[in-house]
Amino acid sequence: MDLKINNHSFIVCGATAGFGRATAIALMIEGAKVIGIARQQEGLDAMELQFQKLFTGIKGDVTQSDTINQLVSLASGHQINGILINSSGPPAKQFEETRLSDWDDAYRGILRWKVELTQKLLPHFKNQGYGRLVYVESSSVKQPYENLVLSTSLRLAVLGMMKTASQEVSGQNINFNMIAPGAHDTSAINRLIEKKSQMTGIDFETTKANFIEDIPAKQFGNPEYLGNLAAWLLSPMAEFVSGQVYALEGGAVRSTL
Repeated sequence: MDLKINNHSFIVCGATAGFGRATAIALMIEGAKVIGIARQQEGLDAMELQFQKLFTGIKGDVTQSDTINQLVSLASGHQINGILINSSGPPAKQFEETRLSDWDDAYRGILRWKVELTQKLLPHFKNQGYGRLVYVESSSVKQPYENLVLSTSLRLAVLGMMKTASQEVSGQNINFNMIAPGAHDTSAINRLIEKKSQMTGIDFETTKANFIEDIPAKQFGNPEYLGNLAAWLLSPMAEFVSGQVYALEGGAVRSTL
């Protein structure tokens, strides 16, 4: 499928691993240019070597204002067509394990920087009369999961922001959407498996096998396929889609909504 993004430019947060990397690759396969942000220079160098002129790496922590300001400054001088807003989540904990400092960290790591980045990029998209914003969160916004109280609570706040903002800018060719992945074959899933293993006293590999067995699809999701969906949502092809949540969770969510 031609996504009509040849020579378009996108910002991808967390571009060297997991969902960010999968999305960046899906965009570049379609001929788009990607400005990728990541904390580790080694991963950025590898992406630049592999994709040459299609990929430009920026080393930084996207949850910090200085990195956000760098991105906004970069966008002001270029035609940026969209952004994948994505980063790692907080540690797996039960509610009674958490301290107030955990909640402060989760607010900064999940919600605050996304509000700041969205507020600062929105004028750019308004000025050019076009923009696509895709947030990668978690299927826990549809159905809570054990040991994810920090993630679930703050990602629901991101959902509320995204949905409201999408309505406020409707009719301006600026679309907000969210992908809500369940268990995928990325390093992030190991945090949950390790937590469950510690709680039950069952070894990691057995816990992992049990985890997969509990997924109706009987497998972890493939990040590459999520990246393809993200690329579509970032493209002109998704012009009639805004304020939506796409849960990719192998049938684990029982909710009808």
